[in-house]
Amino acid sequence: MICEHRWDLSPQEAIALQRELAPRVREEPWVHNAPRVAATDVCIRGGRAYAAVVVVAIPECVIEDRSVWCMPVPYPYVPGLLAFREIPCILRALEVLSTPYDVLMADGHGRVHPRRFGLACHLGVLLDKPCVGVAKRPYVGIHKALNLQKGATEPLLEWRTGEVLGMAVRTRAEVTPVYVSVGHRMSLKDAVALTMRCTTRFRIPEPIRQAHLLSRRGLS
Repeated sequence: MICEHRWDLSPQEAIALQRELAPRVREEPWVHNAPRVAATDVCIRGGRAYAAVVVVAIPECVIEDRSVWCMPVPYPYVPGLLAFREIPCILRALEVLSTPYDVLMADGHGRVHPRRFGLACHLGVLLDKPCVGVAKRPYVGIHKALNLQKGATEPLLEWRTGEVLGMAVRTRAEVTPVYVSVGHRMSLKDAVALTMRCTTRFRIPEPIRQAHLLSRRGLS
């Protein structure tokens, strides 16, 4: 890892660490014609965390590698500190991959976070890899109603300042949007474009959908 730190922090220490690391997030153009996307998802059941990583080749959406790692849940549930609950397990799952990847896609938020340092930002900064956060629901921020067609977008804004935190993206016509944000070494425009390239016939981008299914299979 490029950046390392302890994980056994109190909530107050963890919040302070997020504030310390948030300025390290870089937003920059990212273009790759045929990337390998490593998508992550974590399922927690019975006090254990099951982290799944699936490497998918784009644009074909072909699965090239996958891994699952199981461990005791390392951190209690605290709003805004999801990274401390999931990333230790994700890192172990990433370590056992045999296929290189170009970009990470996390099932969670990046800049859409009270301290602008959600799970996707934390993971991207730790590994210094391009990273995108794709979440099913907004955590902070507001947006206008989207048009119903596939590809419609509206900025997700901090309601007091108007700061753009991410983008609500309708990946399928007349279906509830997903929420895309920068994790690291990525522009919001390119994060949205990558999300759409990864989306097939489902609402959720295919790499994350496959990681979600694999994390649930890891329970059996």
